[in-house]
Amino acid sequence: MKSLKKKRRIQVILLAFIALGLSTGLIGYAMRDGINFFRAPAQVMADPPAATETFRLGGLVEENSLVRGQGETITFRVTDGAATVPVAFTGILPDLFAENQGMIGTGKLVDGVFIASEILAKHDETYMPKEVMDALKDQGVYQAPSG
Repeated sequence: MKSLKKKRRIQVILLAFIALGLSTGLIGYAMRDGINFFRAPAQVMADPPAATETFRLGGLVEENSLVRGQGETITFRVTDGAATVPVAFTGILPDLFAENQGMIGTGKLVDGVFIASEILAKHDETYMPKEVMDALKDQGVYQAPSG
């Protein structure tokens, strides 16, 4: 009788480990395209990602670089003080998007131009994404907002 209980207990534990491994594998498979790594312009220029890799680019929109009126496509440059990356975006920019302001874009680097599929801008006077702020601090460019 004891060996039957022991055998059932081992089977249940083994089944639990198999279910845990299977669920971990399925979660990893489902997230493979959902994980986007953040990069600053200096990192992108130093080590360009593959054209098929989707990543997040963040920094400040360079002054006098915003060009509208090319159909639906808007072009601008993003900088972190050390490097600059040209960006092309087709769509509607956020209302608070402006030059000399922080932004993060999701997209791919194609022939040296970041083709953005999504653009995020600061949402109030003092907000800047943590990754962008850290990258700007590393470059010595970050200035704390006044007030």
